[in-house]
Amino acid sequence: MFILGNFLLALAKLINIAFSAYIWIVIGRAIISWVNPDPYNPIVRFLAQVTDPVLDKIRRYLPPMGGLDLSPMLLIFGLIFLQSFIVPTLMSIGASLH
Repeated sequence: MFILGNFLLALAKLINIAFSAYIWIVIGRAIISWVNPDPYNPIVRFLAQVTDPVLDKIRRYLPPMGGLDLSPMLLIFGLIFLQSFIVPTLMSIGASLH
């Protein structure tokens, strides 16, 4: 059973890194949106391709705020909540099997 425990611990660490990286990507996308970015820049295109599908789903449920976009903040809060829930759960299950 220690192999499954080690696997779950490693999986929890990878999920934690993935959540943290995606949070930074969303922050980068929000900062880039404050200026007039070049839409042909590969970094801008990457940030838009990675974040827009999720942000568009959130924007559908938000009322118009007069140019203020709260969807990145809500996405970050949601990611932090999931990270705080999933990672410790997997780590405690992995530690109990270890």
